[in-house]
Amino acid sequence: MGEMYTKHAKKYADAIENNAYNALYERPSTLALIGDVTNKKVLDLGCGPGTYAELFVKAGAQVTAIDLAEEMVAITRERLGDNVTCYAQDLANGLPKEQDDAFDIVVCPLMLHYLEDLVPLFKEVHRVLKSGGLFVFSTHHPLVDFEENAFNNYFDVELLTEEWNTIGEPVEVSFYRRSFTNLFESLSEGGFVLDKFSEGKPDPEMKTESPETFERLSRRPNFIFIRAKAN
Repeated sequence: MGEMYTKHAKKYADAIENNAYNALYERPSTLALIGDVTNKKVLDLGCGPGTYAELFVKAGAQVTAIDLAEEMVAITRERLGDNVTCYAQDLANGLPKEQDDAFDIVVCPLMLHYLEDLVPLFKEVHRVLKSGGLFVFSTHHPLVDFEENAFNNYFDVELLTEEWNTIGEPVEVSFYRRSFTNLFESLSEGGFVLDKFSEGKPDPEMKTESPETFERLSRRPNFIFIRAKAN
């Protein structure tokens, strides 16, 4: 995990609240797949500073939020207090604190690219979801990361390190690039069937606020958005 989510946690929390990629592209595209969460039990994986958790709480959901970074958990707790169950957990080690068949929806925004092998977590998500429950996640678009690192083998799961400017200064971030094949095979192995696939759309508001980004994302998607159902 990079320093962006630990050392720079507060700056990251402020940045993603309103920046174009998060607030006007990733979030509306993910929320479109989630639908109504009123009176639902929702598990928010990789909750970050609690942006999604707050939306779910306000919509009347019962929310459990988990993040690897203690700093993010602290921000989420400060933000939502007793309205959310929130704790730190390395999701590479599964969900040992959560019971079987406990949740209606599991949401995982922009986190899966930090895991090398998705199958163990997908199996755990399947375990904690009620039968027919929904698993909604967003992650890097496989072709975008491959294009930018074209010497690599598309079919391998590869660790990449880049400098991202999310917080207004360059911070080194490492993540895994994977093929669509790996992603969908992992889902199937985890016990899920694909319900809906999307490459997202920028919110029309972005046209005014960040016209260049709006133009680029309208032509070239940056993330993928998936809704899967537990078998």
